[in-house]
Amino acid sequence: MKKKIVVSFSGKDSTLALHDLMHSNEFEVVLLIASVTEGFNRTSIHGVRVELLEAQAKSIGLPLRKIWIPENCSNELYQEIMTKVNLEIIEQGIEYVAFGDLFLEDVRKYREEMLKPLGITPIFPLWGESTSNVIRRFLSLGYKTIITCVDLTRLSEEFSGKVIDKQFIDELPKEVDPCGENGEYHSFVFDGPIFNTPIHFEIGEKKRSADIYTGEIRFCFTDIVPN
Repeated sequence: MKKKIVVSFSGKDSTLALHDLMHSNEFEVVLLIASVTEGFNRTSIHGVRVELLEAQAKSIGLPLRKIWIPENCSNELYQEIMTKVNLEIIEQGIEYVAFGDLFLEDVRKYREEMLKPLGITPIFPLWGESTSNVIRRFLSLGYKTIITCVDLTRLSEEFSGKVIDKQFIDELPKEVDPCGENGEYHSFVFDGPIFNTPIHFEIGEKKRSADIYTGEIRFCFTDIVPN
């Protein structure tokens, strides 16, 4: 019998992790979870509208648990909210949660420390795989994704709103991780093997946004509007 697992779903890396798990002989994906910022009705960090997140889950054919996070949420409150969600997961007989992290040790350690007291085992399907290989494999499988947000201290705003392809990767500055693992950019996946139908959208206006910690204008978002 396969082990039931939940996938923390956001952009391309978590989509590829989901892809691998859906083709796994060990795990059965039973639920997607995603954090959404209250008031903005968009996924946290990636800035994707809730309607598009719901369309993704529907096309993939998996139930979605939206986790509503207050704007400027403290770490203490965030942990309280996530603990409640994880307890719900345990009540469903699920003991595994998967993440699309690639190499950030501090992020992995944070997830492990938060889940360990609850008896949930975090799974990292892509961990240790080179980011260059991850992005090449993602594209070779036929996935399509668009950039929703860039960190203006690392990339120019022209990259926001671009579709990731070979040209996009070739144009990235050498110091930028190909997968944006250090937060250089975030993405929205709109088609690929695990999608039954493509997600239809239009590209809206670009907006500059302040960093939640410093208040400085640091990010550029491209609005992706449901079609």
